[in-house]
Amino acid sequence: MIKNRKLLSQRHPVLYFLAVSLRRLRRYLAWYFDDKKYVSKRSPDKLPFRVKKHQSVLLKKLGESDMQLQINKVTNLRIAIRNIDGIIIRPGQTFSFCKLVGLPTKRKGYLPGMELTFGEARAGIGGGICQISNLIHWVVIHSPLTVTERYHHSFDPFPDDGRVLPFGSGATVFYNYRDYQFTNNTPYTFQINLWLSDKCLEGELRIDNELDYAYHVVEKEHQFLKIDEQFFRKNEIWREKILKFEGGKVVDMELITKNFARVTYTPDSFIELLNSKQLHLG
Repeated sequence: MIKNRKLLSQRHPVLYFLAVSLRRLRRYLAWYFDDKKYVSKRSPDKLPFRVKKHQSVLLKKLGESDMQLQINKVTNLRIAIRNIDGIIIRPGQTFSFCKLVGLPTKRKGYLPGMELTFGEARAGIGGGICQISNLIHWVVIHSPLTVTERYHHSFDPFPDDGRVLPFGSGATVFYNYRDYQFTNNTPYTFQINLWLSDKCLEGELRIDNELDYAYHVVEKEHQFLKIDEQFFRKNEIWREKILKFEGGKVVDMELITKNFARVTYTPDSFIELLNSKQLHLG
């Protein structure tokens, strides 16, 4: 039987505050004392070659009560983008989302947006900026950059209404101990560019030298499960390395991640199954 047990830090606000403060302190110490070379310089000039571009819709149909949070999210995205757009990742350097963006606060102009915490969707200052880390992770896994720290949500709150990317292919962040980091272990220099269009968050990964290979990311073994009256979802994310100038010849296949998460809605496949049983009984 699967049960949702509360962590000790969830049972009292003071304990939660202390737990978060301790984890943030550990991260601050790591940023200061570890031997990583963190990126910090941005350039308005784009590198010559594009590795991957992606866009994601800003406002989704999640119910009228959530619409203001989504509108606020656009403001939050605009503020966070200023700290990342144009960032240069040179050989040996590490990109840290939380180190670049900083702590989202009201003083910086951040508004309450939707965030996923402790198994539920709720309002939080700066909520919604995970949309940026999701986009960055997607373009990064289409490159030879090495992801060194990534987290994903432990539950799936919304059905696939307009979902473009495979389930579980994003990267959630929570300042600062749930960070998204990748390292440039190649001899090339990369750049991330981000911007907002009328309806989408858009972004791209660029490079200083054109590669003769590319990556194709695919989903495998996708399935919804029902366990002890709760719904779960699982899949695998794989990456194919292909030679661009040899007809897309696949030269390598790599497992990126395996996902398993609780689902807070009833999947369409189970609704259809239930309806068919009711028709049969009728």
